[in-house]
Amino acid sequence: MSLTTDHQGFLLDAQHWTDDWAGATAGALGLPWQELDQQLVAALRQFYFTFDLSPPMRPLVKHIKTEFGPDIGNSIWLMHRYGESPARALALLAGLPKPKNCL
Repeated sequence: MSLTTDHQGFLLDAQHWTDDWAGATAGALGLPWQELDQQLVAALRQFYFTFDLSPPMRPLVKHIKTEFGPDIGNSIWLMHRYGESPARALALLAGLPKPKNCL
């Protein structure tokens, strides 16, 4: 599946995102793609389309904590699962623009 991305792999149009594309992208990054990942990405996409913002780390953690509870909604868990920049990785998987302040 080939969708138009920028030079860092972020989709140019979030509306073109599909679950299959996200799974393939996760695989290419060596990340798991399980039901929980799909749920987190769905919550992130909902946030983006509600607030027109691809959330950086603090808003991301707060939103995930609200949606999924403190066991998952904390930066340590997210970093363990998605690497040094969970906001960047999840935005990439969700087909959203790279959050501001992410390297």
